[in-house]
This record gives sequence, C-alpha cells and structure tokens, in this order.
Amino acid sequence: MKLSVIIVNYNVAYFLEQCLKSAEKAISLMEQTYGPNCAEIIVVDNQSIDGSVEMVKKNFPSVILIANKNNIGFSKANNQAMQMAQGAYFLLLNPDTVIEDATLIRMVEFMDQTADAGGLGVKMVDGKGRFLPESKRGLPTPWVAFYKIFGLSALFPKSKRFGRYHLGFLSSDQTHEVEILSGACMMLRKETLNKTGLLDEDFFMYGEDIDLSYRILQAGYKNYYFPHTRIIHYKGESTKKSSVNYVFVFYNAMIIFARKHFQKGNAHIFSFLIRIAIYLRAMLAIIQRLFRSIAFPLLDASIAYAAIYGLKTYWEHNHKYIEGGSYPPVFTYVLIPSYILIWIVGVYLNGGYEKPYKSSRILRGVAISTLIILVVYSLLPESLRFSRAIILIGAAMVLIILLLTRIIVHFIRYKNVSFDQGNRKRLIIAGTEEECKRIEGVIRSTHSGVDIIGYAVPEITSTMSHPIIGNLSQLNDLVHIYNVQEIIFCGQDVSPTIIIDQMSLISRADIDFKIAPPASEFIIGSNSIHRSGELYVLDMNAIHKPVNRRNKRMLDLGIALLLLFLSPLLMIRIKKPTQFLRNCFRVIIGKRTWVSYSKENSGDANIRLPRIRKGIFTPADASAISVKEPSTIDYLDLLYARDYSPATDLNIILKNILSSDRDAN
Repeated sequence: MKLSVIIVNYNVAYFLEQCLKSAEKAISLMEQTYGPNCAEIIVVDNQSIDGSVEMVKKNFPSVILIANKNNIGFSKANNQAMQMAQGAYFLLLNPDTVIEDATLIRMVEFMDQTADAGGLGVKMVDGKGRFLPESKRGLPTPWVAFYKIFGLSALFPKSKRFGRYHLGFLSSDQTHEVEILSGACMMLRKETLNKTGLLDEDFFMYGEDIDLSYRILQAGYKNYYFPHTRIIHYKGESTKKSSVNYVFVFYNAMIIFARKHFQKGNAHIFSFLIRIAIYLRAMLAIIQRLFRSIAFPLLDASIAYAAIYGLKTYWEHNHKYIEGGSYPPVFTYVLIPSYILIWIVGVYLNGGYEKPYKSSRILRGVAISTLIILVVYSLLPESLRFSRAIILIGAAMVLIILLLTRIIVHFIRYKNVSFDQGNRKRLIIAGTEEECKRIEGVIRSTHSGVDIIGYAVPEITSTMSHPIIGNLSQLNDLVHIYNVQEIIFCGQDVSPTIIIDQMSLISRADIDFKIAPPASEFIIGSNSIHRSGELYVLDMNAIHKPVNRRNKRMLDLGIALLLLFLSPLLMIRIKKPTQFLRNCFRVIIGKRTWVSYSKENSGDANIRLPRIRKGIFTPADASAISVKEPSTIDYLDLLYARDYSPATDLNIILKNILSSDRDAN
C-alpha cells in the first residue's frame, strides 16, 4: 500500500465529514495511477460527543475507525493509527482541512522522486484564501524564539536574521528545504519513522510536529515545503489564539521541546524567554479582551458625560442659578456619572451593544434605565435631588448619542445608515443550479439574516435569468458589482482546486467563504474552526449567543434575589443554610451560575463546549432519576449548550430548589 491518511478528530463532525469527502476524491485520483487499494484512511476519534463516530460509520464505511473511550491527546492518537497503518507513507491530516483532488498524488510523487525527503508539507491557506505562514517554519532556537516573542519577526518578516520563525525570506510559491513542518498536513516516510520513532507523547497538544520535524533532520533526512498543491486549513485568526489558556498550552509545549533538544544552558535561556512570553502574551490577551468589551461603552459614556456636563452648565446659568452659584461637585462628579452608568448598563442588558444594532433595544434600555434613575432620585435626600429636568433631557441626549455613534460606526463599515441592510449579509451561491437551490433551502430554513443575491454556475448553457447571475469565472466581478460579503461553494459541483483558486483570487478581509458539502444539511466556513457563528445548522440556539448569555445572567440574578428574599421561609427546609446563602451571593456577584455543565465538562482544558461559569446544578438534574453514565451526562451537556432556553434553567432550578444548599459543581 502506498499511503495511509491519518486523521485525529475531537468534536468537529462537520469539518471531519468535509475533510473525508475531499480525501476520498483525492484517493480516487491516486487509484488511476497506483491502482485500487493504494491508500487507506484511518480516523482516530478522541471521545467526541457530537456524533462524529456515528457519522463516520454511516457515511464512510471504508474508513478504518478507532473510537477511543477518552481523550488521549493528539500525539498518542496519531501513534495509535501509525502503528497499524499499512502505507509506505503516512499523511497526518487535521480534520479542519480540505485538500485538492491532486494533493495526495502530487505529494506521493514528490516523495517517490526525492529519496532524502523524510517529511513533506504543502501550501496552506485559511478560510479566506490567505497564505498561512506556518506552512513553512524554521527551528525555534533561543534567538529565533526571542525575535518571535518580542515582535522583531513581525517587523522584519523578510529578514534572514529576524524572519526565521516563518522563513519569510523564502518564496511561498517555490519548493524549499525547511526545518519545521506543520502537523495539520504532514507527509512522513515510514522508513524514516522507523529510525526517528513516532510522535513524542509528552506533547498532549502543540509542539509535537516541531519535535518530530527536528528528529527527522537529526536522522539525516530533509523536510520540504511543497507549494504545488494546496489545502484549506480552517485556522487563520482563530479567536482561541487570544485566550490565556492557549498561550499557556502552546508556550509550555515549547519549553518541553527546549528541555529535550537544547543544551542545558541554552534550554534555560529558552525556558526563561518562553516564560516571559507566556506572561506578556497572557497579559496582552487579557487587555485585548477587556478593551474589546469596554471600548464602545466607554466611548458612549465619555460622549454622554461631555454632553450632559454641557447641559448642566447651561441649566445652572440659565435656569437654576440665574443670580449666581452652581451645582455642587457631588452632582457633577458623582451623580451625573452614576446616571450615565445606569443608562449604559441598561442599554447593555437590553442588547444595545449586540450586532446587528437595533434602535428598539437602545430605546428600551434608555427608557427602563431612566425609570430606575427617577425612582432612585425620589428616594434620595432633598439635598441630593438637584434636577429632574436634567435627568429627562439627559436621557433624550443619551438616546440620541447612542443612536448616532452606531449610525456613524455602521456607515464607516457598510456605507449606509440602515442597520438591517448593512448587517444582512449579501451572498452568492456557487455551483449547479439544482445544488444551489438545495443550499438556498438550507439557509432559508435556518432563518439566517442574509440576502441571497443569486447563483454563480459552472457554465451557462441557456439564456441567463435570475437567480443565475453569472458563471464561476466571473465571481470576482460579481462580488464587486453586487457588493457581496459572502460566497458559498457547493462542494458537490465545485472542486477544492477551483474553490481555493477563487478564494485566493478574491482574497479580501471583508469577504467570507463557505463550503456546503454534498448531501449535508450544514455549511462550513469561513476562517476558523474555533469561531462561533460559522455554520448554518438547523434549529440551533447555542448558549454562547450574546442574547442567551444576557438572558441567562438576568435569570440568575432574578432567582438569586428572590431566594434571598424568601430565605426566612426556606431555611426550615434547607439542610445547609450557610451554603445556601453562599451560593446565592456567588451567583449575584457572577462567580457562579445556577445551571452549568457537569464537573467533567467545566474545566479550562475542555474546548468542545462554550465557556460558561461553573454552576450549582447541571442539565442532568432535570431528570427525576440519577444520571451517572458519563456518556449520557456528556450528551445532556451538549444538548444544553446547543439549544439553550431560559425555560430549561428555570425548570432545573425549580426541580432542585430545596437542594440548592449543595456546593457548586
């Protein structure tokens, strides 16, 4: 057997199905040269709970499937497959990839013709058609790491000294000897692995490809970067990379590598640099996330304060203190900022900072907040009640300011002032007319806020009429003519080669590309496997959606405050009053939520479910009987995360209210 394709999967069934379909097409092309049974596909599943195993069994019966009962990590899972693989070459392939039809045969031919090649990597592009620099990398020596950590490699990417991490001085369109290959698509010669050994299982995730690439060089072989075939790798600007957890996991893998391969002195230097990088990157990640969260509200609050300060100055000189005098400092520096804070928080809780922006949410938030301010105002001592007029006029000013800031931001991005028009994506479906209609049906059934402009077909054989607006070769022009923000390719009709060609040709930051696999009720894209909102899937109401997070938080607060109010009556039924009160207060301050995943699914290392606070109860508590089977608990957690409803939380809380003295899970 010539080739064994090895894919390790963990809860990415949609991506895995698309990857397997592209791999099977590539193998069918190989068979024309090397004959039947020249290649095999081995999938190792690390305890997925999203139906991956069932999907492979049903849709890909010829695939060899290893279904692990727990998540044993990337390295160990790949080793499982390599120990049973029959091919002369092994291709380690990520499930979040799509390969061209000719990828496998071209890689195999290169390895056949290049006897000193121990490993081979290809040109990778992200979901927007942009070249991924990790397609070719240099060895992360202490100095290379130093240049990367402190940004010199980013400042001078083409420098032979500073740009060695991604070898930016080497053309991405020419074949080169390189030091490090990417584990996302890495072809290995079996006889080379017999000398080097398999992946080092000390690396749970990240770093194992660097370690193996280096050992291949030490064994006397060479690693090559081969750009004459391409793959899509849904990685790109993954939001996960900005998380603190990613920073620690990735850079700690680098420390393991340094201790293993560098001299003791160099290893200490490398480890020291890496530890500095960990704290710098972690701090930067926290600052970035904090800034993104507060930047818009802070802008609104600053403009509102300046406006109301001007109103206050006008009012005191022309109405309140005509004969002289002014408002005391407590009004200017305490009460006015407090009013603005209440307005901003009210708008936030009513969804005024969510996209698409809606004037109704802003109006509702300002109105409710104004009522709260007026109620609080009436309860203040006479000495602190300065002016209802400023509150009412200020509310109108805040409303106008919030609407204007959103209109300006919206206009800068979309060149129009209609929230609905700018936020409804304009998309084109590319494929045969029949398949385009099927995909349009999938999109319509998800109630997605999109405008389908029309179809781009492979070939126009009759008089063109709507919804057909052009052919595939005209996509770049169609994007400009119709101001399109998204293109969906029909995987059944459009080959990965054409898809990548078009993505690379158009390649704009404001264009999303998605792929609809044949006979599937989902659409994959556009840039990252870890970004939310990239799948059109039927009837999904995921817990990570801003509206659900907000509703969940408001329900938590309401229930906690109600329980505290009723606590004198409940105490006679509560076995642990102190724990009961502690849980209520922890929910109020945001340390806990009433309902969350089980203990097994709540850790930071788990990335298959959206991150939420630890809880008092779990979805399994909805059952009248005790649920202890781990797989059942996992599935209940997944259903809870995928189709969240406040009613679900309320039902679980009411059923278990008298046991709310339990410690948080």
